[in-house]
Amino acid sequence: MDEQAASRAAKVRLMIFDVDGILTDGSLHYGADGEMIKTFNVLDGHGIKLLQASGVATAIISARKSALVARRAGDLGIEHLFQGVHDKRTAFEQLLTQTGIAADACGFVGDDVIDLPILLRVGFAASVPNGHAEVRSRVHYVTQAQGGRGAARELCDFILQAQGNYAAAIAPYLA
Repeated sequence: MDEQAASRAAKVRLMIFDVDGILTDGSLHYGADGEMIKTFNVLDGHGIKLLQASGVATAIISARKSALVARRAGDLGIEHLFQGVHDKRTAFEQLLTQTGIAADACGFVGDDVIDLPILLRVGFAASVPNGHAEVRSRVHYVTQAQGGRGAARELCDFILQAQGNYAAAIAPYLA
């Protein structure tokens, strides 16, 4: 485990997720009638639920607006949802005001340069191996799993381990 990244992850009280390229693989699928289809990973979803159960709040900040994302956020109990946000810095500031949580107690995972204004401010910044090189070079942690393929779960598990809560989180499943 990367000790510097783990030290930062241990302080996370609010974990923020980008959507396209993080909670999905970044592909956009359009049906014949123009409807958009997104695919989410169930491992990621359960990781988010485990993180929430440990006391870490969760949020989504996404440049794209989609009813599918709102539904997924609702299914996962993600209370703070910002969509259609092209100025992610402003949304991040609003989120800090709403929650009263300091920037250095936040984590954010993003994959493209639009995410840098948040990634450069949070205490724990993460990306995915298929993220843009400018992003990967500036974060504290890069997942092994690709976006939409378990990257969010890997991050949730990493935070739970860094905070000493992983064993308790999975204990109910081992009984």
